[in-house]
Amino acid sequence: MSTTSQDRGHQQTGSVETPAAAGGANASPTGLESRTTGGRWMAVTRIALGLTFLWAFFDKLFGLGYSTPSARSWISGGSPTKGFLSHVEVGPLTDFFQGLAGKPVVDWLFMIGLLGIGLAFTLGIAMWVSAISGAVMMMMMWAAEWPLARLTITGEPSGSTNPIIDYHLIYALAMITLAILGAGRVWGLARQWRGTALGRVLP
Repeated sequence: MSTTSQDRGHQQTGSVETPAAAGGANASPTGLESRTTGGRWMAVTRIALGLTFLWAFFDKLFGLGYSTPSARSWISGGSPTKGFLSHVEVGPLTDFFQGLAGKPVVDWLFMIGLLGIGLAFTLGIAMWVSAISGAVMMMMMWAAEWPLARLTITGEPSGSTNPIIDYHLIYALAMITLAILGAGRVWGLARQWRGTALGRVLP
């Protein structure tokens, strides 16, 4: 019976060690190697998220004519937050968000967040601090839109299609997931970043 238990132990150990051994000495803890399809798709998703934040930053900064007209750009004196926050009209935090609309310190924090998160995800650096910051930003925007409300304050349809899950929540989950999986190591500068003094402070 002891021999059978040992054999089973060897078999179980072998089954666990085989994937790591197949990856070689340079295998990452999560198995996200640049030569694997999964690793490359993680990198594509990470870069796409980063570029989404960067686009939002530059659109609000220069007014590229999509969500922000040039006349309302930040460099033209517009506020990156006023248009969104001033129209918050449902939810328990309505007064709070409307009070933040257009304040210079809020504008600066929002724009720095967009730029920092965008650069971090595009380059694959500071993934953890950026993922947490991005998730907090997305959840605040979720609370501002308050998808649980079916009607606006005037009784019109709010446009919400799901009372809980919207794209802000999906973005937040995606960012946290990519940070957990170490997606910055594939087509990114995560390893180089962690070798720097700043990278050890902001992983």
